[in-house]
Amino acid sequence: MIAFLKGRLVEKTPTDIIIDCNGIGYQVHISLHSYSLIKDAEAIQIYTYLQIKEDAHILYGFMDKVERELFKLLLSVSGIGGNTARNMLSYVAPKDLINAIASNDVKTIQSIKGIGLKTAQRVIIDLQEKVQKLYGLEDLSAPLNNTNAEEALSALEVLGFVRKATEKVVKNIVQQNPEVTVEQIIKSALKSL
Repeated sequence: MIAFLKGRLVEKTPTDIIIDCNGIGYQVHISLHSYSLIKDAEAIQIYTYLQIKEDAHILYGFMDKVERELFKLLLSVSGIGGNTARNMLSYVAPKDLINAIASNDVKTIQSIKGIGLKTAQRVIIDLQEKVQKLYGLEDLSAPLNNTNAEEALSALEVLGFVRKATEKVVKNIVQQNPEVTVEQIIKSALKSL
C-alpha cells in the first residue's frame, strides 16, 4: 500500500524514526540494521511495509529492498509477527540471515533473542526454497548420504509426512549427530514436525 516514504528526517531512535512528508509525520518502525544505515542528513527515502492488524496499522521501514523482501518472507512463517521479524533483522544482518536460511544453519537463527529451536526450524523449512530461488543461491546444506537418514525418511513417509518437509528436518538431525540411529532420527523428527 505504501511502498516508500521520501521526506525530512525529524526524529531517529534505534527502534523507529519519524519522517515529515509534506507536513505529515509518519512514525516508521525500523530494525537496528536499518538504523545503522540511516545517515543523520535531513533528506531520507525509506522503503516501507504497512502491516494492518485489527487494532493497529503499523508502518515498518527498511533502507534497502532486500531487507524489506526478507521481512515479508519472515511474516509468512507461522508464529512470526512484525515485531519478531524486525527483531530477527536487528540481531542478524539480512544477508547473513539469508545465508543461514539457505544453508540450514539452525544455530545462527536460534541465536536470535526470542527464537527457539522449533521456530528456527520452521523458518528454514518454510523459507529455504523461497530464499534460494529469490536470491539465486544453491542448496548450501550437505547432501544426505546417510543410510540411516534414508531409512528414517522412508519410515516418516509411510507415517504420512511429506518427504520434502521431513528431508530438511532429518538433514539437520544428522548434521548435529552423524552417528545417530534410525530410531533416534525418527523420534527427533517427530518432535520437530
